[in-house]
Amino acid sequence: MAISLNNLRTVRADKAPRVLIYGPPGIGKTTLASEFPNAVFLQIEDGTPGDVELTSFGKLDSFGDVMDALGALYQEDHSFNTVVIDSVTEMQRLIYAETCARGDDKGNAKANIEDFGYGKGYVYAMRVAQEFIDGINFLRSDRNMAVVLIAHSSVQRFDDPETVSYDRYEIEIRSSDKANSNLRGLFEREMDAIILLKQPVTVKTEEQGFNKERARAGGGGTTLMHAVGRPAYTAKNRYGIPPEIRYDKGTGFDALAPYFPDFAGLAPSGQKEAA
Repeated sequence: MAISLNNLRTVRADKAPRVLIYGPPGIGKTTLASEFPNAVFLQIEDGTPGDVELTSFGKLDSFGDVMDALGALYQEDHSFNTVVIDSVTEMQRLIYAETCARGDDKGNAKANIEDFGYGKGYVYAMRVAQEFIDGINFLRSDRNMAVVLIAHSSVQRFDDPETVSYDRYEIEIRSSDKANSNLRGLFEREMDAIILLKQPVTVKTEEQGFNKERARAGGGGTTLMHAVGRPAYTAKNRYGIPPEIRYDKGTGFDALAPYFPDFAGLAPSGQKEAA
């Protein structure tokens, strides 16, 4: 098809959001995800909060189970508006297991992802991971479902070419400087928002006598949703979400909803509008 100025049109971010929430254990990632409208969980690891009820397929133990669940959500009638993957850190393990089961180009199965040699296992794993990415994207594009991925966080050394190296919070998925095996990069590129959930840390200095001091780290009960990247952590969003929003249990989605497309026909309170 020939392209001309007549093909120009106005576009905007009107599709359901794809959000990755990560942070340390027990910070409230699953609880925040459960606040998204009409959420269904694909649980790949145990760890349901005791005070939250989830709609779930139960624990999924293989890559095939996850893809079957995504297929059911795509093909069958339902009223879910959000699919939650808990967690993609564990999903990585299933991707590697599936990669090993499929084997190399000759169909030779492997016991471990490293057994492929020369890093080829991680390259093959990217193909498997792309199948999962395609699955959640089909739910978003064809079923108008929001996608929420939960991940663990880790503190890793970051080598900045413009300054000294420093530590930062990262999504706990394997990263590589080679694009064809960078699993973390694949997930980061696909997301419309990456939100780090954590409590702020304050450091106070106490005198101990004899000209000695001791630094003590502390924090309050406040938890923040960080939606804009900083040297200390990975974060991003395409919706104009402020760099920091306070997270209070039960109102996290309400705080984010004004920035998201109205994918579920909901009022800002998270409740369906009256007819």
